[in-house]
Amino acid sequence: MVNYAQKILESPDALQQFEVLHKAVEAEKRRRHQFREWITPDVKAEFINGETLIHSPAKRRHWKVTDLFSRLVSFYADIKKLGTVGVEKVMISLTRNDYEPDLVFFTKEKSDLFTDDQVLFPAPDFVVEILSKKTAAKDKGVKKQDYAAHGIQEYWIIDPVRQQIQQFLLTFPTDKEYAPPSVFTIDENIESLVIQGFAIPVRAIFENQANVEALQKLLKN
Repeated sequence: MVNYAQKILESPDALQQFEVLHKAVEAEKRRRHQFREWITPDVKAEFINGETLIHSPAKRRHWKVTDLFSRLVSFYADIKKLGTVGVEKVMISLTRNDYEPDLVFFTKEKSDLFTDDQVLFPAPDFVVEILSKKTAAKDKGVKKQDYAAHGIQEYWIIDPVRQQIQQFLLTFPTDKEYAPPSVFTIDENIESLVIQGFAIPVRAIFENQANVEALQKLLKN
């Protein structure tokens, strides 16, 4: 980012370029405010790089994965008193963009500060996005970059068609980018770095019986 600024400063029309950028940023801020005034609990939408993205209704395979996975992680986080899990309509407000990820987890230290009337939330500690054809490019692109830049320690991208999970972790706690992902297939187990002790078979987020068995095991631990 410093290099871009330096290149502009070396240009004779630097002031004009900064003025154009300033006007664009102010216009985007107004659109973001309008987006927040417009959005309702009945609409799943996001504000990304100045544009409003309205999501289509989810396919069954999408909401099935959401349901199975959220059941596991919500029960576990509650029992262990680790923090709060939110699904689908939790809007996280980052520096430039507003997102509604498929699932988020906030540590107890962070979530204890939330109020019941709160609408916008800070960067979570763990985020999950479930792929679809329309959202895949953003899930793997701008969202991954933005989540890392805001210090979200762990990011899972779940592919319901291939039945696999990509697990992204920050390279170091202070870094702003993810290391290359670890990929877990349906016959493997996956363990969260952020949600301590949360380890499940990948199959448990795709198949009902495996989900019940994994839940029973989590409840016993």
